[in-house]
Amino acid sequence: MSIVADLAKGNSNAGMTEFQEKMRQQLESSMHGELEKLLSTIKGQEAEVSKKDFEGFKRLFHRFLQVKGPPIDWAKIHRPPEDSIQPYEKIKARGLPDGITASLNKLAVVKLNGGLGTSMGCKGPKSLISVRNENTFLDLTVQQIEHLNKTYNTDVPLVLMNSFNTDEDTKKILQKYTHHRVKIHTFNQSRYPRINKESLLPVATSMTLSGENSEAWYPPGHGDIYASFYNSGLLDKLIAEGKEYIFVSNIDNLGATVDLHILNHLISQPSNKRCEFVMEVTDKTRADVKGGTLTEYDGKLRLLEIAQVPKAHVDEFKSVTKFKIFNTNNLWISLPAIKRLHEQNAMDMEIIVNPKTLDGGLNVLQLETAVGAAIKSFDNALGINVPRSRFLPVKTTSDLLLVMSNLYRLEAGSLTMSEKREFPTTPHVKLGSSFTKVHDYLRRFESIPDMLELDHLTVSGDVTFGKQVTLKGTVIIIANHGDRIDIPAGAVLENKIVSGNLRILDH
Repeated sequence: MSIVADLAKGNSNAGMTEFQEKMRQQLESSMHGELEKLLSTIKGQEAEVSKKDFEGFKRLFHRFLQVKGPPIDWAKIHRPPEDSIQPYEKIKARGLPDGITASLNKLAVVKLNGGLGTSMGCKGPKSLISVRNENTFLDLTVQQIEHLNKTYNTDVPLVLMNSFNTDEDTKKILQKYTHHRVKIHTFNQSRYPRINKESLLPVATSMTLSGENSEAWYPPGHGDIYASFYNSGLLDKLIAEGKEYIFVSNIDNLGATVDLHILNHLISQPSNKRCEFVMEVTDKTRADVKGGTLTEYDGKLRLLEIAQVPKAHVDEFKSVTKFKIFNTNNLWISLPAIKRLHEQNAMDMEIIVNPKTLDGGLNVLQLETAVGAAIKSFDNALGINVPRSRFLPVKTTSDLLLVMSNLYRLEAGSLTMSEKREFPTTPHVKLGSSFTKVHDYLRRFESIPDMLELDHLTVSGDVTFGKQVTLKGTVIIIANHGDRIDIPAGAVLENKIVSGNLRILDH
């Protein structure tokens, strides 16, 4: 039986509490000793940064060892009170004051930029993948904020939270924005050691990121933003410059632009009633059943993730009738509140235990946290139910096909649904394994099809598309193993199922 299982067993057996507590203390002491050994392998500035990282890791590891029983009591989960989740239309109906420039000058935009493009077959930061007219996620983000600053004569800075995986490549590319009207700051997520699942000790033998140590480290989820932002000194710097709020979102969410109505709602509140944390939520569809949702728990708003749900209640959690909304991870957070809560060590976020298997077959654990989980620590927290257009993530090449198509128009870095599409809903697109990597995906489209009247597209197998193909209604194209289907230039497919081995298609 593993140590983790031993601890869990002890937590359910009162007679073993003293033994279990000794075991925990020994584990913690061993972990601290291993961390000190790792720190001794480096010196100078790098050692100072790692020391701060390790302090955060020690607190997380201590809490991990203390966990007793299931993380939530399902009986305490309730729907949030109606006034705690406001409809966006109500916020928008108040209009904008003349002084919106002053409000914008109190804002900084933070993009979570720690992820790599490996799931789409790309090397380097995901933010450097081209998504529209040769523009990358980062290009579009800079264009959006530059347009905002020019239009309203403001000085909204862009802040990138990088990880040790993305920092170097991102900083190189930032040089091309020197002459843009956007101040760009960066800071790094913490670097935490992966833990051997059996021994509960770090797998790293030194602080280097190469060779056998390359898999020994990980960035601990976006919940780390609070500590790493504070430790970088950038939090204090922005507060000194008069910034009061940050708008945080994933850099791959192309719908996450600065919304002036939400900003105005925050800034216009009396200081004693200021909302310190806003989470943008949107209505669930069948595609979002696993997304985290807002609930009321012990009288406070709380983010509930599927990983926290007892197995017996997973189907209930996935219900779009009981839990109708999910978290877009577009967040508006008070800077002074982050500073206060961090200094009081009062940022309470549930631990996500993420098991991984390394290339050599070793089973490890990553201890992570989610940025939205801190909502319960902030005063006057609020959910705002926003239109689906504010949630446009690109996680797969299926998503990429949508944003590259004529379904969307690009203006000043922002993508909006084309007026020519008659339905506000987005088509459901499912591309098969031959399209998973961006390189392969691009090779299979001579040009992106016209998708204005598309409802559903499924493509499987060895399929290529010629130029100026039009897809309408429901289109299913399946090339079985060993077969190949070439959709010729100019083809119009409307409510069609195509299968077999087709090199020429009548149209």
